[in-house]
Amino acid sequence: MSGSRLRHLLCCVASLFTVTALAAEPLYVKNLSPVAGLLGLPSQRQAASEEPGALAAALHTGIANNYISMSRDSEVLHLDGETLRLALELRYGFAPLWDLQLELPWLDHSGGELDSAINGWHDFWGMPDGGRDAVDRNQLQYRYLSAAQGFGLDEGASGLGDISLALNRELWRSEQASISAQLGVKFGTGAQEKFLGSGGDDGYVALRASGENLAGVPLSWHTQLGYLRAGSSDVLGDTQQRNLWFAGASLDWAIAQPVSLLLQLDAHAAPMTSAISALGNDAFMLALGVRWRFVDQWSLDVSLIEDISVATTADITFQASLRYRP
Repeated sequence: MSGSRLRHLLCCVASLFTVTALAAEPLYVKNLSPVAGLLGLPSQRQAASEEPGALAAALHTGIANNYISMSRDSEVLHLDGETLRLALELRYGFAPLWDLQLELPWLDHSGGELDSAINGWHDFWGMPDGGRDAVDRNQLQYRYLSAAQGFGLDEGASGLGDISLALNRELWRSEQASISAQLGVKFGTGAQEKFLGSGGDDGYVALRASGENLAGVPLSWHTQLGYLRAGSSDVLGDTQQRNLWFAGASLDWAIAQPVSLLLQLDAHAAPMTSAISALGNDAFMLALGVRWRFVDQWSLDVSLIEDISVATTADITFQASLRYRP
């Protein structure tokens, strides 16, 4: 093979990876703990805005199994149940470097079906189960009681969650990286007595950066850092934390043209002031995922999320995202 043909072939291969990287998004990760899930903490997204006139869409689904039973001082917390969350996400590029993002969520709280499988997994590996074996399986009971307040849910509930709207502005762009800022609002449209929403409007600002071909290999990367001002919630009461930070980082390794492996870390501040770690400690979530670009403009993500700061998020969360990007 001549030198010119070899260079041409290498350029073609590099262009394929570049196309893959340009289409890359971080994993869509949400903390589906019944308490933290009430807040309008945004998921990671790529920094680049959609092109003018382009409409991108995604359907996200997540199912989380929760079991936490803790008491400290005068506080008692018991969370036992399963949360299913569906969300339709739309992004529209309305001007150069600008896009508008809308998210419409639907939630269902129930006793679920995953308790047996999770108990079996713990038994197989000899892992502690936090007292799961001592309670009935597939039941729903969210309870918190302190000297100052309390909340509870013991009947299945489903319906529209808190709708969010955000404005994204790309601040800087090079051939391989971009930086953006986003302003967002989460509206209190979900019924708080059913744990479908917080009952308040949240506002946030986020700074994001994205890039591709990290260290000369087909790795895309994303980071975010932000601040959320939470609206007052009757559910969380006087011990609610209203000023919260959030952050995240993500890597996408294109191991082949249609397939990527993803590793992601997401974190946020504690939603309440509490001696119980599940309420008063900052949350850290580790996600592992696979992305399959099964046809032009369409991709499917499947991921598993674990709580690496114990009890600050669901025991285990399974998520999937179907994305369309023109």
